Amino acid sequence: MRKKVTIIGAGIGGLSAAVRLQKLGYAVTIYEQAAKPGGKMNQLKSQGFTFDVGPTIVMMKAVYEELFEFCGVDPKDYVPFEPVEPMMQLVFGDQTSMALSRDLPTLIQEIERIAPEDIPGFLGFLGDIYQRYAIAKPNFLEQSFRQWSDFYNRRSLLAGLRLKTFSNAYKNLSQFITNEHLRQALAFQTLYIGISPYQGPSLYNMIPMIELFYGVYFLKGGMYTVVQSLVRLFEELGGTIHLNRPVTKILIRDHQAYGVQLDNQVILSDYVIGNVDFPTAMTTLLPESQRGKYTNRHLARAKYSCSCFILYLGLDRTYPDQALHTIHLATDFQRNVDELFQTGTLPDDPSYYLYRPTKMDPSLAPAGHDALYVLVPVPELSKFDDWSPETIADYRDLILDKISQQPGFHDLADHIVFERQFTPQNFKTEFGAYNGATFGLRPTLGQSNYYRPQPKFPYAENLYFCGSSIHPGAGVPIVMQSAKLAVKELLKDDHAKSNLI
Repeated sequence: MRKKVTIIGAGIGGLSAAVRLQKLGYAVTIYEQAAKPGGKMNQLKSQGFTFDVGPTIVMMKAVYEELFEFCGVDPKDYVPFEPVEPMMQLVFGDQTSMALSRDLPTLIQEIERIAPEDIPGFLGFLGDIYQRYAIAKPNFLEQSFRQWSDFYNRRSLLAGLRLKTFSNAYKNLSQFITNEHLRQALAFQTLYIGISPYQGPSLYNMIPMIELFYGVYFLKGGMYTVVQSLVRLFEELGGTIHLNRPVTKILIRDHQAYGVQLDNQVILSDYVIGNVDFPTAMTTLLPESQRGKYTNRHLARAKYSCSCFILYLGLDRTYPDQALHTIHLATDFQRNVDELFQTGTLPDDPSYYLYRPTKMDPSLAPAGHDALYVLVPVPELSKFDDWSPETIADYRDLILDKISQQPGFHDLADHIVFERQFTPQNFKTEFGAYNGATFGLRPTLGQSNYYRPQPKFPYAENLYFCGSSIHPGAGVPIVMQSAKLAVKELLKDDHAKSNLI
């Protein structure tokens, strides 16, 4: 008889774990509280417009493709990626702009235009961070740390020393690059995982390196195509997914998980995987007596990533001169970042991100229309929580005014025919993000690797977790890696299947 695995949540982590385990011969059932799968990788459709709710940038496409290849299918039949070139447009506070290209000669020409003196340093930076990434990938990103000796051993400690992680991301790249615009062009990308470049470990400079070396991609239909493809594959493999079925409790007896509870129904299983934001899972699905060190006090004192304020705008005209991805950086970028992580102030001169998916897929809007996604990093709820209707309206107007000052967007407000807003409170209530922190636990040195919650729960057997707050961290491909690690840990415990690792 096949062993049963219950997965709580159909986010990208839960779906990734589910297809692997179903392929490996387990009987996998997913219970999702929402009406649609996907978690934060969700979709909004209205009046002929289609928006990705959360993630929008495809990086590390090999991670996505490996999952489908593992299941014995051709990734192109499920996730047909298209390269994006240039990858994105950057606009700095003084309106200087540059395009990020993965084509090295094109990129060098751009750097020659704004910072010719930094070309040798830029190339040195890329070489240095690639060497460190090559160390981190097998030793940390692809390993979990079930016990202290998995981390505190000669191999890991030597690898850690070679990573030179003790300086922050901004300080590290400043050793190679002198031009402030070029520094910002590389530093801002730590915000992809919700941490300040002025505080985050220098290893996170691997994010712009990965973009430049491996490219950015697009999927017809948007990022939600990944969710739909994984659900399709899971069901083709024989898996079962239940929507509108919230789990209310993880059942543990004698330090061993044996199932979950849904209202008054008990679902028994051999293994349980939680794809719920880890701090939320602790505070809502387990009593404190079964959580070990993860008490309410411990979780409240932890450091959390920033959150996001998002506008989804349906426009009755197109803006053909606008890029697919555009990042607008604040005039005082460091002040803006400090507001997110230090002072908890709603930025009045924010950095923001524009995503125009209709540039590559016009079907995401009615003919002659554009869909525009506007994301503004903001503090998480423990630092700023006044998301009243008045605050939302005022901030919406401030952001639209900022955009309308950009070339080509002067008439934006006159052409909005559909609009929806999303705040940190939505991330909390709709997706279970603790404190509304979009990217989970902040990946500081003290909350990374061994010091981050691990895929194998240490206080109960047969219980595992994946997601942004779990090692190795946030970002879609990294969450998929956390799911892969959760599966590996489950296989270690299932002695009948351990030879499949």
